[in-house]
Amino acid sequence: MLLMVEPLWNAIMQAKSLDPSAKVLLMTPRGSRWKQADARSYSESTHGYIFVCGRYEGYDERIMSLVDEEISVGDYVLTGGELPAMTIIDSIVRLIPGVLGGSESAAVESFVDGKTLEYPQYTRPEVWQDMRVPEVLLSGHHGQIAAWRAKHSKKAG
Repeated sequence: MLLMVEPLWNAIMQAKSLDPSAKVLLMTPRGSRWKQADARSYSESTHGYIFVCGRYEGYDERIMSLVDEEISVGDYVLTGGELPAMTIIDSIVRLIPGVLGGSESAAVESFVDGKTLEYPQYTRPEVWQDMRVPEVLLSGHHGQIAAWRAKHSKKAG
């Protein structure tokens, strides 16, 4: 089943009448792969976004004349574009100042630099089933903790 051009066209035109500068984003496996750098760029933009989410087989190709960007979230198939759209929206919104609370929250996450995964993290108790929290993390020595975190961060593939 393909989504027909006319209802999509009408919906996009209605949304564009409310925000003429809004960018139309099409969720599709053939789109460019969404990355953290994209989320950062979009979160800093003043544009609105219109997410077009397909179902099953996709869209009537004629809708492409309204699309500003085709986006994919990975090399796998889902039943529709709603989950990719929600993933993208979440990755953008969490970078908007004030959304997460502290500004440091988003600044030290995985992929902020485009290539590093976050270090392991621990909670209390200090020992659970003979597994210990590394001593350095309990030391209170900020410099040593930062060095430990840097050493234990992983490079993304």
